[in-house]
Amino acid sequence: MARKKRGGGQERKKEIPLPDEKEGTMLCVVVRNLGGGFLEVMCLDGETYKAWIPGRMRRRVWIRPGDVILFLPWGTSDMKGEVVYRYLRNEVNKLIEMGLISEEFLEEVGE
Repeated sequence: MARKKRGGGQERKKEIPLPDEKEGTMLCVVVRNLGGGFLEVMCLDGETYKAWIPGRMRRRVWIRPGDVILFLPWGTSDMKGEVVYRYLRNEVNKLIEMGLISEEFLEEVGE
């Protein structure tokens, strides 16, 4: 019986989602994993948030400290929100070229 071919590699052909002020999404860098499906993230506005990984992403998308994510805050006073998308390395390079995120911020937070 033949085996299924899996989509290896990290290339995605779709357009990458960008932060949108209408929707309220913003770019963040993962600082550490808190466990239980939560992450501590630092956003470009300098605030630290607690990000929840939704069920559609758990066990499918692995998120590590230093990764750049698209984050949607819930708008409550407890500084929580959810992860919308995790950017791959080549997508992060495109974001840097577009001027949406700086290399200095990535180095500062990623350590």
